[in-house]
Amino acid sequence: MADPKGFLKTPEREVPVRRPVALRLMDWKEVYEQGDAATLKRQAGRCMDCGIPFCHHGCPLGNLIPEWNDLTWRDEGRAAIERLHATNNFPEFTGRLCPAPCESSCVLGINQDPVTIKQVEVSIIDQAFANGWVTPHPPERLTGKTVAIVGSGPAGLAAAQQLTRAGHTVAVYERDDRIGGLLRYGIPDFKMEKKHLDTRLAQMQAEGTRFRAGVEIGVDISWSDLKARYDAVIVATGAMKPRDLPVPGRDLLGIEYAMNYLVQQNRVGAGDFVAEQLTAQGKHVVVLGGGDTGADCIGTAHRQGALSVTNLAIGLQPPSERPDHQPWPMQPTLFEVSSAHEEGGERVYLASTVEFLSNEVGEVRGIRVAETEYLDGRRVPKAGSERDIPADLVLLALGFSGPEEHTIEQQLGLPFDDRGNITRDGQYETSESGVFVAGDAGRGQSLIVWAIAEGRAAASAVDRFLEGETELPFPVKPTDRAITL
Repeated sequence: MADPKGFLKTPEREVPVRRPVALRLMDWKEVYEQGDAATLKRQAGRCMDCGIPFCHHGCPLGNLIPEWNDLTWRDEGRAAIERLHATNNFPEFTGRLCPAPCESSCVLGINQDPVTIKQVEVSIIDQAFANGWVTPHPPERLTGKTVAIVGSGPAGLAAAQQLTRAGHTVAVYERDDRIGGLLRYGIPDFKMEKKHLDTRLAQMQAEGTRFRAGVEIGVDISWSDLKARYDAVIVATGAMKPRDLPVPGRDLLGIEYAMNYLVQQNRVGAGDFVAEQLTAQGKHVVVLGGGDTGADCIGTAHRQGALSVTNLAIGLQPPSERPDHQPWPMQPTLFEVSSAHEEGGERVYLASTVEFLSNEVGEVRGIRVAETEYLDGRRVPKAGSERDIPADLVLLALGFSGPEEHTIEQQLGLPFDDRGNITRDGQYETSESGVFVAGDAGRGQSLIVWAIAEGRAAASAVDRFLEGETELPFPVKPTDRAITL
């Protein structure tokens, strides 16, 4: 274990320091300052060597958290990254982007603040990259079997790395011009600079994974042709159908899906020219939706020079402390102040959008909202509580309703379930033999850590399908969900 008295000597939780708001709004670099080694060691030493480490259960990957906390406390960084990589292909992504359900499950969290697991995780991988400890692991032999993976987000990349290392010839197809999926174009640079993605992709290429960017399956290559060319196919296209808000005025200019807005800024950050870029500069911006995508829009709008930023959420403001109906070790829904919220703007809860207001040339000029009330379990606008909010740019960050269906349904005939996801069995396989589904395309919109876990599990299923047996881990079943009691 780590320090036997660590959680007694250091009861307080010390989290990474964010750069000053005034400074970070001037650039697109990550918001956190470099961590202090002594603080990190002290925090890793708080890990208790629990009889049953529930952090394992909170993490879909089954990360060996007590082990690499102990190794970090002992200054054994090289051993720590080996234990971290044993269960997680991309800790540089999860350490920056995952909401850390492991910390909600930390046994220390029963009566103290939990261990800063996420902070320790990202420090381990950053140190490993800095010291050259992350090297390619090409397979010792090739099987002669081929696998196509459609989608280069975390699920697709995790499956690709696992299958490449197992000796299969793997090609990853991505319809965008660069590899990475939402890691590339959905995540703002201030949350994760793209150098981390590029470094990992270089390792994967050196291992033998082949990347095919700018190829849309179903258009450039039909799904049936792809299946004929490869011994197995993994669909990891994500859940990219955005939820709409069908209220009067929805067709006005200046009302956009959040992802369209974020993608354009990421392209500009990569050095591309985007004609007629959606920008918040000099505008009153309203973001609808209180999740991570909404927060990403808020931070982006601040950096672009918005006049004002208002974030509307239809439901109640979450509590600041764990509610009774979400006891440990469940991951509670809490009111959080992300780095983007800290940078300014107004957050409004119980706000139902009634109508989008137009100016004389068909552009949005405002939003009419009303207080949300609950009637028979439904959230509806309360009559007589309407008010208008100025808005020159409205961003819909209302989540996603599933994968895009048309070409998959037409060309492969795969069925979809009642939640809009591609139907699969307990081994991630669809009704079409040799076609598998991993990540959000099969489970719906979810966390990056679930995507990586599903990618690893689907790779195991594919390896067994091709070889008759497998030594690859199978961390989660398609039916697995977060902790429930």
